[in-house]
Amino acid sequence: MPRVFESLDELKSAVGTELGTSDWITVTQEQINTFADATGDHQWIHVDPERAADGPFGTTIAHGYLTLSLLPVFGADIYEVRNIAMGVNYGANKVRFPNPVPVDSRLRATATLKETADIPIGTQVTITFVVEREGAEKPAVVAEVVYVFAAA
Repeated sequence: MPRVFESLDELKSAVGTELGTSDWITVTQEQINTFADATGDHQWIHVDPERAADGPFGTTIAHGYLTLSLLPVFGADIYEVRNIAMGVNYGANKVRFPNPVPVDSRLRATATLKETADIPIGTQVTITFVVEREGAEKPAVVAEVVYVFAAA
């Protein structure tokens, strides 16, 4: 169940706090192949299980950007902002992929509200996501992402 913020002011009051942790999701070969088709990135380490079996990870791995693209799924599981007109991606200040995501890995994310800033159409919000892979010591992704929420 996501943490619910009834307004932008309520969200702003949470700066510096952990918003929560998502449920686990599994990254499948089908997802990896679909992402490869969507992006044109068909590197063998992602889409050729036979060749990848002899590669450095012993199996195929998810694209880093596939893992990053799961942030909206994780975010929706972690928090919800109500009484806004819209929310849009604005960009990322920092993204790192410290650990690969082998096929069939289970992932979850923890989100921390880093900062907010008032802007003419509403509020700019910076959230740090740490995506962990089950059983791994290092995270799969660490990303500081920026959203804009327009006031209702």
